Amino acid sequence: MWRGFCDMGQIILRLDRVMADRKMSLNELAERVGISNVNLSKLKNNRVTAVRFSTLAAICEALDCQPGDVLEYQKDEA
Repeated sequence: MWRGFCDMGQIILRLDRVMADRKMSLNELAERVGISNVNLSKLKNNRVTAVRFSTLAAICEALDCQPGDVLEYQKDEA
């Protein structure tokens, strides 16, 4: 049975961690991915509710990583 949106866990973006591991700045990654610094900053700081697969693929290409390296599921603490 569907429990509703509020009862689900959440996806956390760990982009900051992968960027630090690769020693890549926000400006450099934004340029490589082809999105604005503002939009990449929103992704980096988990201020988005959705990410296009094409954007995720471009991020993974630029950082030489897998989607699971930048996405993490956290269960709801209910």
